[in-house]
Amino acid sequence: MTAPAPNAFAPLRQRTFAIIWAATVVGNIGVFMRDVASSWLVAEISGSPAAVALVQAASTLPIFLLGIPAGVLADILDRRRLLIGTQIGLALVSGLLAVLALTGGLDVTLLVVLTFVGGLGAALAGPNWQAIVPELVPKPLLRDAVALNSLGFNIARAIGPALGGVVLVTFGAAATYGADVLSYVAVLGALLWWRRPERKRDGLSEHFGGGLRAGLRFARASRELHRVLTRAVIFFVCASAVWALLPLVARNLMGGGAGFYGLLLGGIGGGAVAGALVLPRVRRHLSADGILLGAAICVAAVMLALALRPPQALGLAIAVVLGAAWIAALTTFNGIIQAVLPDWVRGRGLAIYLTTFSGAATLGSLAWGALAEATGVAGALVAGAAALVVLAATAGRLRLPSGEADLAPALHWPEPELNGPVEGDRGPVLILVEYRIDAADGPAFRAALHQLASERRRDGAYAWGLTEDAAAPGQIVEWFLVESWAEHLRQHHRVSAADADVQAEARRFHIGPEAPVVRHLLALPPA
Repeated sequence: MTAPAPNAFAPLRQRTFAIIWAATVVGNIGVFMRDVASSWLVAEISGSPAAVALVQAASTLPIFLLGIPAGVLADILDRRRLLIGTQIGLALVSGLLAVLALTGGLDVTLLVVLTFVGGLGAALAGPNWQAIVPELVPKPLLRDAVALNSLGFNIARAIGPALGGVVLVTFGAAATYGADVLSYVAVLGALLWWRRPERKRDGLSEHFGGGLRAGLRFARASRELHRVLTRAVIFFVCASAVWALLPLVARNLMGGGAGFYGLLLGGIGGGAVAGALVLPRVRRHLSADGILLGAAICVAAVMLALALRPPQALGLAIAVVLGAAWIAALTTFNGIIQAVLPDWVRGRGLAIYLTTFSGAATLGSLAWGALAEATGVAGALVAGAAALVVLAATAGRLRLPSGEADLAPALHWPEPELNGPVEGDRGPVLILVEYRIDAADGPAFRAALHQLASERRRDGAYAWGLTEDAAAPGQIVEWFLVESWAEHLRQHHRVSAADADVQAEARRFHIGPEAPVVRHLLALPPA
């Protein structure tokens, strides 16, 4: 009997997930309404491309500054309470914007400052929203739940800007900001209703400083993560031109008002929803590298088309293409990042990716805004399109990882032999692994060990090396340093099944009936 096809909407049958998902859709609609009001107000108040781009940069810069610390907090604090606190803060920011808009006290400086403060709250909340998903659905439904979150965001992108434009034209900026405040009430209600089980801390629970260092060590040692981040920077720095200049494109190049700008953003959201639904079929025929190259070409074509001052009806059709291409790139990057991150560092790894994404978008927004001041909006769009195509085609040589490695914990390391209890904060710890190798196997063995070095560093080692006994050639000692005993015990739980295969390949060269001897040396306190 054939198994039934999986239902992409099955996670919505989980009551907690469905309620929080619906609340986040409402909350994101409010955010898009607020962003439409802010972008349009700064375009009306100043009209300067640099000022418009500065507001865009103020919304993304906090994620660049706080993304990694927020990822650590997502792993060590109560996520529900942290989300409640950030939502209250964001509601207060939108409330202040509404009051200032109502009293006529808003200017460019206040808009930039309050946009930046709101970005701080969004930066703290972002990793938490992603991290709670596995707590809301069973593991078999996790992938569908992540896809539904992406779909919900794009539904909000399709509705929010258009609704924001209508409210802005009909009732004014104060009412638009007030609608955003009400959306936070819906999110807070869902979070207060959710009874998240208390998580007990044990001796191996990480603290902020140690968790931050562990996440940065992983990012520094993971070559697969480096490739994804490099490709993301290249794409988002160039593609951010269209987002940074879009309010001026709608106003100056296509002669539209606030309502048209909202429709333009709504068209992008609608294109993103359509692209998300079509993308699974595209993946059957194109690799991740092929999808990214196609997305880059489409975004570049959109920028060129917008630079030609199209009529408004055609501009809406172009916006749909932009949305589909943008979601294809975002989903591809997000999927690869999820695939190369083990569970123990997933929140921090995602935060590093978000930081890279936001930093690239911030840098691009400022650069394209400055270029538009000098050459005009159309000239900056043409330059961005050319840079995107050239750099995306060149970067295609840096292939994205397949993401097919088994990153589940192997738990194959035996417990260390101890003479007595060891305090968790005692360290550093020097681990020695002693091998006996045939001379003919020396080069192949060293190559295998150097591949293993990346795994040691990813999982917690801050230094690694190989030594050979001068009196006994072939007697080789691998050593690595870990900052504390507790961190080494965490290392035992971090080694993945893929890493275990690499270790098995290295140990294959060991001569002798017994396994290599492993020693744990603890630093002594000063006399």
